Amino acid sequence: MIKGKSILAIIPARGGSKGVPRKNIRKVAGKPLIAWTIEEAKKSKFIDRLVVSSEDKEIINIARLWGCEAPFVRPAELARDDTPGIEPVLHAIKMLSGYDYVVLLQPTSPLRTVEDIDGCIEKCIGRNASACVSVTKPDKSPYWMYVLDSKDLMNPLIKSNNIPGRRQDLPKVYALNGAVYVGKSDYLIKNKSFLTKETIGYIMPQNRSIDIDSEEDLMFCELLLNSKRNVKDR
Repeated sequence: MIKGKSILAIIPARGGSKGVPRKNIRKVAGKPLIAWTIEEAKKSKFIDRLVVSSEDKEIINIARLWGCEAPFVRPAELARDDTPGIEPVLHAIKMLSGYDYVVLLQPTSPLRTVEDIDGCIEKCIGRNASACVSVTKPDKSPYWMYVLDSKDLMNPLIKSNNIPGRRQDLPKVYALNGAVYVGKSDYLIKNKSFLTKETIGYIMPQNRSIDIDSEEDLMFCELLLNSKRNVKDR
């Protein structure tokens, strides 16, 4: 709880995954992927209840082993490839009503820390924002990006005659990193999205913003997590 507001945190973890099969429970640096998110969320000063939303019995059992509640089984129709990401959140709010704010923590962001989680919550509630989401600076600026037409001719993604030639002069841009989403429960029910014109951003560093979507992402995260562990053990 923070400033008298109750916080429900949801970890959505369905069983199906095309890019990385069973990725939510794949071992990464010695732990199931979902365990990294559970452990950091349990350190939060503000989260009142942490639950996993899944249709998969194995994922539910593993989440419970790592200390996360699984008070319900997500309906199979809310765990398909084409299910909008907000639907499991709205389902959880319906099943566990009474919380002022909801925090969405995807298990595919294992480098996210409790400082990121609590920082995003604090910013959202401190600014009395309807929603706050984590973002990071992208490697490449969209001002220097192009699209190819049917003849492979390059066309600027952002059409302007005043795009600076030096990177340091480009406007600052940020991309969603998928690590932390915070929103007022009633606002999410009404708008069915964390992303509206009223959403504010919480900036995270690139080295904690990797979102696992491929085997290469998985291997890279494992290297970084093992490296962090080795530094702590010294």
